[in-house]
Amino acid sequence: MKVICPTAPTMPVTLNAGFRMPSWFDLRTLDISGPEDEEGIKSAAQNIKAMIDDEVTKGIAANRILLGGFSQGGALALFTALTYNQPLAGVVALSCWLPLHKQFPGLKTNADDIPIFQAHGDFDPVVPYKFGQLSASLLKSFMKNVTFKTYNGVSHTSSEEEMDDVREVLASWSGDDRNRKSSKLDVSGSATAQCCLIS
Repeated sequence: MKVICPTAPTMPVTLNAGFRMPSWFDLRTLDISGPEDEEGIKSAAQNIKAMIDDEVTKGIAANRILLGGFSQGGALALFTALTYNQPLAGVVALSCWLPLHKQFPGLKTNADDIPIFQAHGDFDPVVPYKFGQLSASLLKSFMKNVTFKTYNGVSHTSSEEEMDDVREVLASWSGDDRNRKSSKLDVSGSATAQCCLIS
């Protein structure tokens, strides 16, 4: 498995009082119904799609590539996968939300059965747990293979249990059953050779 970990560029961020920080797009509010940086979100997604296209030209089929990310990276992974023009192996979206959610399913250009594993701590003060719940509920209304898992007492971070679950998801999607626990997660997907973790 090849893992590619792109890092967000440094840019001024509204929620950071306009100071520059690594960010894929501007974050304007913590209100889920507030204004979003549509141009920045779509531009960032195009950058990730170009990375996918580059791997495809190197001989890796799109349906063997998966996207994953945490927080804003998870949000970008979800948006990119849903608006890419070829089916992907899956999406791992941690502690995040679906950007431009009001425009879905209209913006969706990809297959309905791409597996999505979404996870969120219920004690998250940065990306509220409710954002993750609402995003998962929306995704389940137009996607066929969405898993949402809650981690009790976890804030805006990961946990050993979550990482175990991510490892199990990747094993399931890649068809690699070595060291796999008896499955406690209901996940499925196509074989995976590439992973793009967006941070």
